Amino acid sequence: MRLATWNINSIRMRVPAVLDWLQRTQPDVLGLQETKVTDDLFPGDALAEIGYSSVFVGGKTYNGVALISKEPATDVRIEYPLADIPEPRLISAVYGGIRVYSAYFPNGRDPESEHFQTKLAWIDALGQLVFAEAQEGGGSPTPMALMGDFNVAPEPRDVYNPELMEGRIHFTAEERAALERLRERGLVDAFRLVNEEPGIFSWWDYRQGMFRRNLGLRIDHVYTTADLAARTTGAYVDKDERRKPSPSDHAPVVVDFDVSAA
Repeated sequence: MRLATWNINSIRMRVPAVLDWLQRTQPDVLGLQETKVTDDLFPGDALAEIGYSSVFVGGKTYNGVALISKEPATDVRIEYPLADIPEPRLISAVYGGIRVYSAYFPNGRDPESEHFQTKLAWIDALGQLVFAEAQEGGGSPTPMALMGDFNVAPEPRDVYNPELMEGRIHFTAEERAALERLRERGLVDAFRLVNEEPGIFSWWDYRQGMFRRNLGLRIDHVYTTADLAARTTGAYVDKDERRKPSPSDHAPVVVDFDVSAA
């Protein structure tokens, strides 16, 4: 099973890029974030023409998440970790017995702002939500993949300059601790199981030649429960997409699993 996540930074601007990438890469499930369209404008018909189903939730201008898949989704859920902030940031569905989430974590803006505290609360609430769902009905938990733009770089090797970035948004002690609390509930960074080297990034600022100089952050992730993580066979960031004209500022992250014996 090939899972992928991509903050597309406006699906309307990049429909041809998504269609081309899907046909070349053939993921079983692709999670998108920052689709930035209302549901009536999501390009579901164009995706269907190349054999992909889609489920999505969006809004005007900001946010928006989607799951695009070869097989139709079942048990689709659109949820809000913080009930008083109904922003379209989380969607999940079941594929082949695995619940897959596409999540767009809040940015946080500035460590001194109220938006930063909302981000930390959202991450904690997300953990409570997804693990409560995994245990539904008793018995064995449902295998899970939580993927998306987490807006957090977990470790020094995930930022281009740890000393410079320390304390800045995406790389504060508080954000890293919140992400660690989420992981400790029972998740594994599947990408790092097969790619341990530093300097692998998924986001680069558009300004100051940051991509050309590889001054980026690894903030897009695929976290899975241990049962699925044990089946990880490969992972990569598709930097070629970031090199193309008018790209998203994020590149797709791809992780492969051997579920043939599952």
